[in-house]
Amino acid sequence: MASATPSDRLYSESHEWHKAEGDTVTLGLTSFAVEQLTDVTYVQMKPKGTKLKGGDAVGEVESVKTTSDVYSAVAGEIIEVNAAAVEDPSLLNSDPYGKGWLLKIRVSDKAGLSSLMDAAKYDATYHA
Repeated sequence: MASATPSDRLYSESHEWHKAEGDTVTLGLTSFAVEQLTDVTYVQMKPKGTKLKGGDAVGEVESVKTTSDVYSAVAGEIIEVNAAAVEDPSLLNSDPYGKGWLLKIRVSDKAGLSSLMDAAKYDATYHA
């Protein structure tokens, strides 16, 4: 069952959500991505302190079906990895927009956000 797509964040074509708050962006996977993966069994993110360019892979998630890279649309530095999601990947299945967030990035360049979709466009594209 798809949870409602929150309107307080932006979405990529590769199904990551980006929630900007000041100079920090929290990143996670959409419920659509999690549904496609089925049961997420493993989460690995790059460590705190990693510098990123927009479009970089920041880690990967594994499920019973496949392994998928996770990408950041923004440039910056990883300032926090969600240890709870790494230790308990099922958080992505149960709460992808809440407790299942993956990492936080201190943004040095927000230009990548302009390429992302709002919730309405994401839903129209992937839930039509």
